[in-house]
Amino acid sequence: MSFATADLYDEHGEDLQSVTTQFISVGGVHRFTGPIRTVRCFESNVDVKKLVATPGEGAVLVVDGQGSMNRALLGDNVARTAMENGWAGLIINAPVRDRVELGTLDIGIKALGTNPRKSEPNDFGEVDVIVNFGGVTFRPGKTLWADEDGVLVER
Repeated sequence: MSFATADLYDEHGEDLQSVTTQFISVGGVHRFTGPIRTVRCFESNVDVKKLVATPGEGAVLVVDGQGSMNRALLGDNVARTAMENGWAGLIINAPVRDRVELGTLDIGIKALGTNPRKSEPNDFGEVDVIVNFGGVTFRPGKTLWADEDGVLVER
């Protein structure tokens, strides 16, 4: 994949939003792009599991876990399912777990950090809604680019 977020920003400027959240890269792929799909949830990955079990078709799943560091919203099994179903990557506004295993998977994953505590199942999530964090509005269908320098999102 040949792009760099710094070059994209230099070329397109304010047509792009730059995420201010300082994510860590935990997947085996550090540069990824695709159309946005979203999940908004709180300490539960029920909707994340359901969505990554469907064809990703190169999309990037943006999970707004509302910044809670109490529970991981992604582990190696769910990430492997996403990879096998053709998702380009995941941006998790919450922690993940199984960090070593995630690093072996051929998928991009950025998260707030890690926590071995698994999520607590509930049905309070929302799929394909507009979510906001890191100074950016993530709209389903818009394009997202992520690399070692950060995350850019089409306005």
